Amino acid sequence: MALEQKLNLKLSQRLVMTPSLQQAIKLLQLSRLELTETLSEEILENPLLDVDGPIDETEIVDKEGVAEPEVTSEDPSSTVAADQSTVSETVEEPPQDDPTEAYGEIDVEAFFSDYLADSRPEGPSMAGRDPEIGSSLENTLSESPGLYEHLEWQIHMMDCPIDLLPVCEFLLGNLDEDGFLRASDDEIIQGIGATQFQLEKAICIVQSLDPAGIGTRSLQDCFLIQIGRLQGEMGDEDCDERDLLALARTLAEDHWEDLLHQRWSSIAAVFECTVPEIRPVLEIINRLDTRPGRRFQQSRNAFIEPDVTLKKVNGDYVITLNDDGMPKLKLNHRYSRMLEGSSLDPKVNAYLKERMRSALWLMKSIDQRQRTIYKVANSIVSFQKGFLDDGIEHLKPMVLRQVAEDIGMHESTISRVVSNKYMDTPRGLFPMKFFFHSGVDSARGGAVSSLVVKEKIKKMIEGEDENKPLSDSKIMKMLQREGVRLARRTVAKYREEMRIPSSDKRKTLF
Repeated sequence: MALEQKLNLKLSQRLVMTPSLQQAIKLLQLSRLELTETLSEEILENPLLDVDGPIDETEIVDKEGVAEPEVTSEDPSSTVAADQSTVSETVEEPPQDDPTEAYGEIDVEAFFSDYLADSRPEGPSMAGRDPEIGSSLENTLSESPGLYEHLEWQIHMMDCPIDLLPVCEFLLGNLDEDGFLRASDDEIIQGIGATQFQLEKAICIVQSLDPAGIGTRSLQDCFLIQIGRLQGEMGDEDCDERDLLALARTLAEDHWEDLLHQRWSSIAAVFECTVPEIRPVLEIINRLDTRPGRRFQQSRNAFIEPDVTLKKVNGDYVITLNDDGMPKLKLNHRYSRMLEGSSLDPKVNAYLKERMRSALWLMKSIDQRQRTIYKVANSIVSFQKGFLDDGIEHLKPMVLRQVAEDIGMHESTISRVVSNKYMDTPRGLFPMKFFFHSGVDSARGGAVSSLVVKEKIKKMIEGEDENKPLSDSKIMKMLQREGVRLARRTVAKYREEMRIPSSDKRKTLF
């Protein structure tokens, strides 16, 4: 077959993800705090962008709507009034209100005077003390030491061999927040360059520190070290307690699987006694610390700022987008005027034009982001008005497709909008994903939200008899009597998702 050359023409369409489109998609799925950081970076990189100042107060929109805004990132907050059946969809962009009106009648000086007077701590008398010196250093707040600092202080206070000191400090750095050593011997040896003998000695030193159980690799070893520490603290007159600790050690050392899975009957058979007779031994084990390092965990304050605020005003729900602290972008007038002139170097002119297009696209993307978030929040309110009015029992099953069809957007867009976003409602602060979940068939017709079913299961377990906990089959029958059709395996699935153990593990002897 002879080879030949041909020239063919073909028409086709394809979606090309330009950098600008990628940026718009990225902005859509960012939380408000992440968006603020991104805008700060863009302001530093793009000379055509300027800041008009942070938004001090969120604005509210009325029902009639407003005219189309200019291209700017000053996306004022939008509001909507929701009646009993739906939420008005006529509002596109809210007008700007005077952010200073809300503070016009506040006496700021009197407010801070009262605040400082009320918040003055009660402490030792300051009589006779020079007011310019202030309070003593001992009365100031201080941060409590963490686990690493606590253990490091003990190592330096003991007579630790010089060659083992760096190995011990390396071990301390590899403890997790619960105090367990997760790194293997090979990883530690390669990381610090120690010998196996030095490593074993260093582990013994770390495990001798306070609190007992630190530096172990398993919960079983943690319990054994704690029991051994208690045995060493026993006096000669504590014979009964010493015998119970010996039995507890035997139980933790030789019958760990039975103890771990709460096989009380098997344990009682091993000791040739009844379950009530081994209760004192089990009470000792129950007092042992499963996470010896948690008492030194530093407090981690996780702050969540809502992207959408929902308030009920005169029976209607008002949606407000939270723009507090977000920088208002505008074009830099100096560079804009430079572009209007004709004396610029061609390279400079091209650069400024490219930066101008980037700035305008960014502001347009932010404007579109705010509008989309508002539309999604608006749709959520219309679907979940029963929950907002009457509580979790009236939460409806809802999927992304329903909102997408309601506002005329793709499901992937809705997914990006609700990602990492929070809505502050009269019922509390919820992730926007909270409102999207599957449904369960009901005997009364329709579907019941899976979250409502989980709440029913949780309440049933909370009200059960601890000596006779409810099995999954029993819970299934109770739900069926309430009109919820659910299989036993689905009950078990929901229970596990709520991290509730099975009935045999919920049964306690204490």
